[in-house]
Amino acid sequence: MPRSSNPANRKEGIAGYVFLSPWLLGLMGITAIPMLGSLVLSFTNYDLLSDWSELEWVGFDNYTRMFADDPHYLDAVGVTVIFALVAVPLKLAAALGVALLLNKERRGTGIFRGLFYLPSLLGGSVALALVWRAMWSKDGAVNAFLALFGIEGLNWINEPDWALETLVVLAIWQFGAPMVIFLAGLKQVPNELYEAAAVDGATKWRSFWHITLPGLSPVIFFNLVLETINGFQGFTSAYVVSGGTGGPVDSTLMYTLYLYQSGFTDYEMGYASAMAWVFLIAIALITATLFSTGKFWVHYGDGQ
Repeated sequence: MPRSSNPANRKEGIAGYVFLSPWLLGLMGITAIPMLGSLVLSFTNYDLLSDWSELEWVGFDNYTRMFADDPHYLDAVGVTVIFALVAVPLKLAAALGVALLLNKERRGTGIFRGLFYLPSLLGGSVALALVWRAMWSKDGAVNAFLALFGIEGLNWINEPDWALETLVVLAIWQFGAPMVIFLAGLKQVPNELYEAAAVDGATKWRSFWHITLPGLSPVIFFNLVLETINGFQGFTSAYVVSGGTGGPVDSTLMYTLYLYQSGFTDYEMGYASAMAWVFLIAIALITATLFSTGKFWVHYGDGQ
């Protein structure tokens, strides 16, 4: 009897769709339909203050404006790329370094693991960004520390040459999540490999380079993809530290912050929608590029 004609199988199929229905409704109502609406709006001049009857189809004008007539857009792209290229590698390096230090079981190791992970629990929060803004202000804790050594500090968040660096330091400081993943990966590297390398006279550096890194390559790849996407999506810290302006002189104007300004400050929702779709395509291409390079350096336990 064909599987589709079996009443029991049909009941199981219906039950499966019933259980999936909340997710399907959420996918359609919260993600798919709004995305489709955003795509349509990206070809219009719609703003939040106009009536739908005033909607005008402008074709690719919004996309042309981004790359040809909007210097702030190019500034936002440059700031975001610099932030991701600097913050992501340094954050992963810090996470891996601390994970190596905390890998061996010693007294108090669990406490230190919790303390290092704690900043990540506050990741993306407005409260943390406000504290960070206060720390790097002219009268903040950073300058108070420098004053102990006779160094006169700056008003870091108002200096174009240093404002973005404060956001980079904040991102690096929140290395707890990738650190925990690295710790889990280190537990999977067989100790027998290190013992064999020690017998052969390998130094700790050679063991790290030829055993630890290849064994951790799938975990490194996983963290790299996640943190790269997160790096390009940075918004809260840039918004709070800059007071929502992206200043000074667009030095902290992250892409998502400029998108927010276009849609909800300037009320140019059509232009903001076009920016969102370019951003989606760019992130997809970056992720696809990372996956295409993974086959050259990611080594799995089955030898693939």
